[in-house]
Amino acid sequence: MKLLQERILKDGNVKSGNVLKVDSFLNHQMDIELFNEIGKEFKRIFADYNINKILTIEASGIGIACITAQYFNSPVVFAKKAQSINIDGAVYSTKIESFTHKKTYDVIVSKKFLNPEDRVLIIDDFLANGCALAGLIELVRSAGATVEGIGIVVEKGFQNGGELIRSMGVRLESLAIVDAMNADDGSITFRN
Repeated sequence: MKLLQERILKDGNVKSGNVLKVDSFLNHQMDIELFNEIGKEFKRIFADYNINKILTIEASGIGIACITAQYFNSPVVFAKKAQSINIDGAVYSTKIESFTHKKTYDVIVSKKFLNPEDRVLIIDDFLANGCALAGLIELVRSAGATVEGIGIVVEKGFQNGGELIRSMGVRLESLAIVDAMNADDGSITFRN
């Protein structure tokens, strides 16, 4: 997605440790006009799929998932990283290691919101090592639901997450795939 790549080049910052900071428009402050274009693009890509539910993980994926869900006329379910008193009844759960936070989370989704008849599109902002996506796929499959596809805004193509998820037989579409980043000069190279 050319618009997204241009925005990453303009406002993204490369930090040491393979960190791409896009907090001014994607995952802290959110550019809703850009999110709208992202949602339209995911709808275009997955138009032939009978998606009836969007799944993401808190927190950064929620905004993107909500905008995208408008185009599918479907609800958004987000996996929570902590049990709360608001979640009653049985849950699906898995453990997910966060690349950004260097922490393992027990992630849960209420069984009320994920059912065998659901055809799920998973949406998230970043793909690095694939741990979060593998966990979300596990949650969907635990429910007997179908993962129709995965939409990622930014994939770090130089890390193994994309390869891991694609090897699971799931359709994965990333709007911008970063092939290389250099913290010394701030350069970013995209896959075409």
